[in-house]
Formats: sequence, structure tokens, C-alpha cells
Amino acid sequence: MPTKNKYSKIIAGTMTWGSWGKKLSTTQMVELMNHCLALGISTFDHADIYGDYGNDAEFGKAFVKSGIDRAKIQLITKCGIQLKQSRNNKVGHYQYDSAYIIESAEDSLKKLHTDYLDLFLLHRPSPLMEPEEIAKAIETLKSDGKIIDFGVSNFTPSQIAMVETRVPVVCNQVEYSLTHVLPMYDGTFDDCITKGRMAMAWSPLGAYFRAENDRQRRIKKMIKGLMDKYGADESQLLLAFILKHPVGIYPVVGTSNKKRLADSFKAAEIDLELQDWFLLLEASQGEPVP
Repeated sequence: MPTKNKYSKIIAGTMTWGSWGKKLSTTQMVELMNHCLALGISTFDHADIYGDYGNDAEFGKAFVKSGIDRAKIQLITKCGIQLKQSRNNKVGHYQYDSAYIIESAEDSLKKLHTDYLDLFLLHRPSPLMEPEEIAKAIETLKSDGKIIDFGVSNFTPSQIAMVETRVPVVCNQVEYSLTHVLPMYDGTFDDCITKGRMAMAWSPLGAYFRAENDRQRRIKKMIKGLMDKYGADESQLLLAFILKHPVGIYPVVGTSNKKRLADSFKAAEIDLELQDWFLLLEASQGEPVP
């Protein structure tokens, strides 16, 4: 199992740092990386597809310029999604043959200017996954010292069990927030607790700031009533909700805003009272907790 305390409790998601979002310059990325480290955020989450397969290289360029000690940060990346528009594919699809997994990892290593990845994830499950092929690639990458931990993203417990017939899976990164609580009920977090897997959450604020519907209005009303009590803003209380789950969530926070990153880090200090947590859950579900 992974050494969980080597990863920062709040993880910096880099998806919007490049062409899919803020289009940060190299200098701006360096500043943001150093800001994260100053806060205590030392783990950076990537995927090969981010920025149409360009983010890793942009981040790597900034990493070299920053002079940051590699031992002081943790790098996570993912592979497997083949975008139609970026690689002249006939169709968007997933690819998990051994040769491709190894090629993807090595490509990320080159772009990120690092000798190893702390955590390497299969990005989304494919109906055509073969555990033998996956295991062959992961065992090769580990024996060569190119990856330390291996995990998955968006996998169900049964899909993980299939992969684990050949190779251990130490992490599952899934969508989880107050507006998307399914992992608490579909066995995902039960599996992580039972097997000692690291659980990471992407989109940890959910649709709260994107949607305008009855659920969002119920949650907003409840959160507004708790802000003074905890001395926290809306984002911090949304994070506090998911951080309270006993699985020990590591939220992947996708903002590149320095203040929001600082506020997110402080959210880990908030300990919601039991009944306040259930009041938020009730607001999300729109009915009394059974």
C-alpha cells in the first residue's frame, strides 16, 4: 500500500494550468508551484491528456526553471485516454496494452523532466482491459524505478478486483463532492477502507458553483448558516464535508488562484460536527437521512 503521508493532504490539480484553462506562462507556473510548496501543498496531479497532451511538457519546463528539489514534491499522472481530436484517432477510446502503458509513462517522465513518478494511474476503465497486459507494464515500470505507486481512476470495486488478480492497486481517484456522493454508497469507499487504498477526489467542489438548481439552493442555504460558526467560506465547508469521511480523502483542487489554494489548505483544519455533516448531506439529498 502507498505511504499516504508522503502525499500532501490537499493535492494541486494541474488540468487548468495550461491550454484547457488559464494558459499560464512558464514564469507563472513557477510562481504557482512555489506558492503551493509554501502552503504545504507538495503533490501535483497530472494526466497525459491535459492541455491536449501538452500540460506535462509545460509543467516540466517550469519545474526545471524553478530549481525545486524533486524529493520535495510528488508527481501523479494518468494514462489510457486516446482523444480523437488530438491524435488523429478515428474515435475516442482507451488503450491499455502493455507497450502503450509503458510508452505513456516514459513520455510523461520525459515531459515532466523527472526520473520517476510517485503515482501512476489508469485514467478510466476500458471494457477491453486485460489484467495480464496491465500487470506486465506496471511490473516493468516498477522494476526499472520509473514509478513508485500504481493506481486507477474512476474504477468500480469489481474492476479493481479484476486488475488485482495480477497486480496490486494502491489508489482510486474518483469524482466525489457534496453534489456527487455516490462513492459513499456504491462500494467505492468501502473497498478503499477494506483494502487500505488511498482515495482521491477530483472535482471536490462538485457542481456547487456551476449549477443553479434546487439542490444547489438547498446546500447554499445550509452552508450560509454554518459559515459564521466555523469561520469558513463556502469552498472550505464543501471540502470539510468530504474530508470528514473515514476513508481519508485527498482532494484534488483544480484552481490556479493563489488565495483559493491557501483557503483550500486551511479547510483541512475544519472538523465538522457530526450533525452539521448530516445537515449538509440532507440538503444535498433533498430528504431526511433515513
